[in-house]
Amino acid sequence: MTETAGTAARPLLETGARRRPIGLLLVALPVLLMIWLMIWPIFSAVAQTVWRPNEAGEYGFNLSSYVFFFSDKYSLDNLGVTLWTTGMCALFLLLICLPIAIYLRFSQGRVPAYVQAMAIFPMFVPSIILAYAFIRVLGPNGMVDILLNSVGLPKIRTPYLTPWGPVIGLVWDNIPLTVLILLAGLGSVSNQSIEAARDVGASRLQVFYYIILPRISNSILVALSFAILGIFSAFTLPYVLGPASPEMMGPFMQRTFRDLYDPLNAITQAVITFAFCIAFGLFYVRSVAKNQGK
Repeated sequence: MTETAGTAARPLLETGARRRPIGLLLVALPVLLMIWLMIWPIFSAVAQTVWRPNEAGEYGFNLSSYVFFFSDKYSLDNLGVTLWTTGMCALFLLLICLPIAIYLRFSQGRVPAYVQAMAIFPMFVPSIILAYAFIRVLGPNGMVDILLNSVGLPKIRTPYLTPWGPVIGLVWDNIPLTVLILLAGLGSVSNQSIEAARDVGASRLQVFYYIILPRISNSILVALSFAILGIFSAFTLPYVLGPASPEMMGPFMQRTFRDLYDPLNAITQAVITFAFCIAFGLFYVRSVAKNQGK
């Protein structure tokens, strides 16, 4: 009987062995594309900034471009405003999107459907259109100024061309993905667990802190990680809505490369930006792995 079972299992093993090369070939193309379009440019950029000719024209290990970046006040100011914008956007996204996601998860009817449609709507609006709408509404002599003047109120101080301009635009642009990720995480919270907690006298705050929050902490981390990685390297909205000085790293790299004709420092800025992004990414991977281990 054992021999019969082994004979029956042999064709299955042979079929799996034949299918394995086909699966590897299907995976090979996207892996090669990732290596060609992402991994190789990263290593090439790092090599160009650390292995360069010195004043005598001899190639060797040279960190002068990084020394210049971290000793240049303007470069540090741009990095600081990028970190500040990223942190403020992450904070506002959490404060705005988490209540929306909880409301959509535990509500029914037409109103939640309309709220969800409005939350997802920015996903279908290009960034340049969003920037133009921002200028027409909150910019100088925009719609808000016109409405305030019509009722005799003073003008507001517009956030356009200030550090708050990119914050507003980037938060609005990242709301859809953040809401969808949090809403997917809230799917693991059952109505029965909420009802059981309310039956024993738990308040809404206690239900959120002890039942909802532990189950969606991983989703919050995923949502903030995606948002931070996108915001840190954003270009269009900071370029159109932000100030000329200090500026975020995306416009800073573009201006250094095209306006100042300085590819070395532009690549150095790109490597430093990538280093911060990979730090956020490693923190996300470590946290997710720790949660799965638990």
